[in-house]
Amino acid sequence: MEFSRDYLSSDFFHNLLHKHNLMIFGLYGIIGFILLSIVIFCTLFVYEHFFWTKKIKDVRKKHVVVTGGSSGIGKCMAILAAKKGANVTVIARNVENLEKAKHEILQACENKDTQRVEYLSLDIGADYETVEKALADLENDMGPIYMLVNCAGLAIAGKIEDTTPKSLDIMMRTNFLGTYYCIKAVTPRMKASKEGVIVLVSSQGGLLGIFGYTAYCSTKFALRGLAESLAMELQPYNISVTLCLPPDTDTPGYAIEELSKPIETRAISQMANLIQPEVVAEKAFEDALARNFFSAIGLEGFIMTTLCAGMSPVKLYRQLFVQVLLMGPLRFIGVVYLFIFQRIIAQCKQYTNSENIKKVK
Repeated sequence: MEFSRDYLSSDFFHNLLHKHNLMIFGLYGIIGFILLSIVIFCTLFVYEHFFWTKKIKDVRKKHVVVTGGSSGIGKCMAILAAKKGANVTVIARNVENLEKAKHEILQACENKDTQRVEYLSLDIGADYETVEKALADLENDMGPIYMLVNCAGLAIAGKIEDTTPKSLDIMMRTNFLGTYYCIKAVTPRMKASKEGVIVLVSSQGGLLGIFGYTAYCSTKFALRGLAESLAMELQPYNISVTLCLPPDTDTPGYAIEELSKPIETRAISQMANLIQPEVVAEKAFEDALARNFFSAIGLEGFIMTTLCAGMSPVKLYRQLFVQVLLMGPLRFIGVVYLFIFQRIIAQCKQYTNSENIKKVK
């Protein structure tokens, strides 16, 4: 069949060419955008990595205080501080556990002859006046606190109707008020010396509400607000603030937490790997000394901190660029996760109902 010249110049043919050209230009646009993004990211990376003066903090011969330092992430943070040459004080309530932790930390010291390791038995969530006096006395003995690591925390899992007011009060005092009191007590002296590092150990549950953690997540979300406000207040005084957001971590506290988890919470938690406290502590310490605001572990941590960046402080231009570029796509991934969680919850409810029917029969 032969096409006439008139047909070739028809509106149909021009429209067809126009559509194909739009598709080609669109494809070129996408490729160009990707290439431009790569070029911008690489340029920022090279600039920040090789030409930007890095202000890495050093704890050698400084006083590092770790709350919740008798076990888990806190003890690992204290051991790292000792390895880096710091004088270390660990705070917890159980004296027996504190003595064991002190012995382990002493063995890790860079210089056992000159470094000091002490412990303080203190309920940091009891009342502010007690905390303030204890930390003031500690500084008179051990020297000014350069780095405060707030690791004290606990989780009592349960749906909102199953969580007693007493359990909520315990978590609020340990997870939030204890951290708030300690920071409030040391901040004036840090401001006066115009240096310091403050670390708040929250949780991925401080960015994402999770079934069975209504009370726990509330206390951990509060830490983010505290950290963001602190970062803004303390930045003029050369005091850095780091918010650590660990996933489920293999600690004594986690083992206790497992005992009270609803089946929905346990099923959702099993979607992620259990992380060792040494891994969390090493990353948190590195981020704190580098003055990074967020400290997170693995791909899930990257997704969460990027998706939930919001109005949080940002240090690196490349980090900001990645957040701007990926926040939209990661929102879709986040919704997929939420859909999976809802499916798990529905299946667990169905299983529970069937078990209840069997019991009735």
